[in-house]
Amino acid sequence: MACIAAGASLALLSVSARAADTSAAQQLARWSAQAGASGQAERGRALFSSRHGGEWSCASCHGEPPMTPGKHASTGKPIDPLAPAVNPKALTDTARLDKWFRRNCNDVLKRECTPLEKADVLAYLGGLKP
Repeated sequence: MACIAAGASLALLSVSARAADTSAAQQLARWSAQAGASGQAERGRALFSSRHGGEWSCASCHGEPPMTPGKHASTGKPIDPLAPAVNPKALTDTARLDKWFRRNCNDVLKRECTPLEKADVLAYLGGLKP
């Protein structure tokens, strides 16, 4: 019985470790490296707050600035703050971040974001202070 409990505990630790496999700064470095240029916060703010010809901007659901809980524009589902300064878990799960960039960029831009656009948004979010 103790072996089963120990195995379950290790499995839970493994899942927890994957849930926060990196930091917001490491995510910014990853996308900046892929872009071949550093993300710029002002470009990220402009991308985040603009509608790009569509119905939504990132700020439509996440707020501007995204330092308080937001809510999905059509479903009303609550969304945790994106700014790492107020939500330390934000941007720390690579798989989740990649999934949401893919979905949200499609909703806002009608295409996937480029690595530089992702780096810009992360530079913006990482620079926000309470």
